[in-house]
Parts: sequence; C-alpha cells; structure tokens
Amino acid sequence: MTYVITEPCIGVKDRACVDVCPVDCIYEGEDQLYINADECIDCGACEPECPVTAIFPEEDVPPQYTAFISKNVEVFEGDNPPGRPDR
Repeated sequence: MTYVITEPCIGVKDRACVDVCPVDCIYEGEDQLYINADECIDCGACEPECPVTAIFPEEDVPPQYTAFISKNVEVFEGDNPPGRPDR
C-alpha cells in the first residue's frame, strides 16, 4: 500500500503534507503534488495534514479519483518527473 494524492490538490499544492513526511517522498509537479510510491513508507503522516482532503491510502481512493493512482506512478516514469518542493 502507498498513499495517493488526488484531484483536490490540483492548483492548491498546499505543502503541509511535505512538512510532516519523514522520508521526503512528496514531490511537486506542474499542477499538483505527488507521492513517490517507491519511497513512501506508508506511515500516513501526510493524510491528516492535507487541508483539501486529497490524500488517501491507495485502497481507499474514492471511485471518482482512481485515475490518480496511475497518475502518481506514471509521473515518476516520464522524461520530466516532479522535483522536490520548496519548503
């Protein structure tokens, strides 16, 4: 299991989740923040910190946001992966 950042983050990119992540697995893309599944330790610290309720455990992603599961994986496989957010 990993955590997934979904649609409510688009355009918001609040960094409260970044500040509490113990392994720095949250990255900033052009439109939203992303969690690198290979780095996430599934601690759940980020989920309650999200002010727009955009972060879910993968198995609990609401049906309307399931496309974000693959989006969070694929963004790190592309030619221009997201970078570390400014703190």
